[in-house]
Amino acid sequence: MTEEQTPPSETNDFASGQSEQELSFFAEFLLFLRDNKKWWLVPILVILGGLSALVVWATVTGAAPFIYSIF
Repeated sequence: MTEEQTPPSETNDFASGQSEQELSFFAEFLLFLRDNKKWWLVPILVILGGLSALVVWATVTGAAPFIYSIF
């Protein structure tokens, strides 16, 4: 078989892969956690997300001086 000829199965695989729907970032991340058994990352990300929300809330409401004393 020459380089110019491709088997029909390779062409069909490529076409079917192209027609798959693209996943969102969070769906792809959850699939990564499930497939690679990285569930220990979830509590770390939840805590980081909570602290980020606290910082954003503190800067918007002016509560930063009060939260500073906690740390």
